[in-house]
Amino acid sequence: MAPITEVEGRRVALSNLDKVLYPASGFTKAELLHYYATVADVLLPHLRDRPVSFLRYPDGPDGQLFFAKNVPPGTPDWVTTAEVPRSEGPARMVLVQDLASLMWAANLVTEFHTHQWVAAEPGEADRLVFDLDPGPPATAVDCCEVALWLRERLAGDGIAAYAKTSGAKGLHLLAGVRGASSERVSAYAKALAVEAERALPELVVHRMTRSLRPGKVFVDWSQNAARKTTAAPYTVRARAEPGVSAPVTWEEVAGCRRERDLVFLPGDLPARLADHGDLLAPLFDREAAGTLPPSA
Repeated sequence: MAPITEVEGRRVALSNLDKVLYPASGFTKAELLHYYATVADVLLPHLRDRPVSFLRYPDGPDGQLFFAKNVPPGTPDWVTTAEVPRSEGPARMVLVQDLASLMWAANLVTEFHTHQWVAAEPGEADRLVFDLDPGPPATAVDCCEVALWLRERLAGDGIAAYAKTSGAKGLHLLAGVRGASSERVSAYAKALAVEAERALPELVVHRMTRSLRPGKVFVDWSQNAARKTTAAPYTVRARAEPGVSAPVTWEEVAGCRRERDLVFLPGDLPARLADHGDLLAPLFDREAAGTLPPSA
């Protein structure tokens, strides 16, 4: 029988705590759960009120990986859920609102992925996102150059951008926006991706076509679509090592010279949080959120 622990008055079953999820480092499920408990104060605000998709990897990244968008079977009745629109009809998804539901979800062994809108307003985006994905031999160093260009271009439209590692090999740019639908934000993001390709033709591609991507950074604008999700800040990724999708300073982006410069593991986060707090906290300031230019 799985051990039961009490979290904020809720009984949460935790299973297979000794299981090694990441064989290369020996990182266990217990360590994964401990990490999520440690970063809960900064992670939860990025999950709260957003329907969560789970990319589950219960046997580690070398085992089966599968997305769970609907409420998983066996979900406790105290876990908050919300009905969300989909093209095939409404569905019910999990909202991770508190520490108890975070620990329950973490016990499933999952990456956390969220939409760029909250459940109460599924038609209106409050986030803009770019996923910068390097095609070998391009690396995260090249992503940083593209990120700096995009930051300046967004600033020209009065939109402040913030960066985080993808937790894999690339970089994510996030910005708070208001007063625009997901469709309009997607169109604006695509236009900027096209601009970036024109400005940096040897480095950037805005189309997903595989044959175009070797040696370039794919500026994936499509994750702004209402149906799409992006790895949440502070989530651990299902990769060979337990990389964290960690917020980074613009000084770190500008100073990146090696791929490893922007690789962060769970053990790195407590010191980073002590030094910086949540570098993405400005995204919660609705008054500071940008508005898209009228032509977008």
